[in-house]
Amino acid sequence: MAIVDSRADAAEAELGRFIVLLGPSGAGKDTLISHARRELSGSADVLFVRRVITRPADAGSEDHIAMSDAEFDAAIDDGRFSLTWSANGLRYGLPRDVESHLAAGRVAVANGSRGAWNVIRQVFPSAVAVEIRVDPEILARRLEARGRENAAEIAARLKRASDLTAGFEAGIIIDNSGAVETAGAALTDYIRHACADSGGR
Repeated sequence: MAIVDSRADAAEAELGRFIVLLGPSGAGKDTLISHARRELSGSADVLFVRRVITRPADAGSEDHIAMSDAEFDAAIDDGRFSLTWSANGLRYGLPRDVESHLAAGRVAVANGSRGAWNVIRQVFPSAVAVEIRVDPEILARRLEARGRENAAEIAARLKRASDLTAGFEAGIIIDNSGAVETAGAALTDYIRHACADSGGR
């Protein structure tokens, strides 16, 4: 369960769409976001949010901003986050530029947290969940292949993945059990439609 540390008030002028990818660790959320970023690299209407995480910059596949716990605390004190939460021993923050981008009627895309989804919706009323699903056996193999956890920790992650699936209603469900290109195309198309609905190009 993610614990929210701090948050901004919901933006009254929010006009754009905030697309938040939710799914278990190992589902390939960062990979799909990277695919969509490449496909939509020419669009200024889409902001692919770089989360701030208390994790080294070279750890994992996510293109994030690394901070120490002390730096993270200072950023909270300075009001640099729209929202922060904790999960799996790490702290996560969404930068303030998300708010201005959405207020301009544009689309933002971020990797989220299922445990923090209810608060994300409170802070960003336009947020819509994109659930990334993976066959449990494939997910287990992916978790084993990356070598970060032992068998007991992987089993706990798989149980958590099952328990949290029913905790939110997704705007779209994308299966990433097969080729990344297939799931990546589905996400890219969804973002394009969101831009059209928001008046973007």
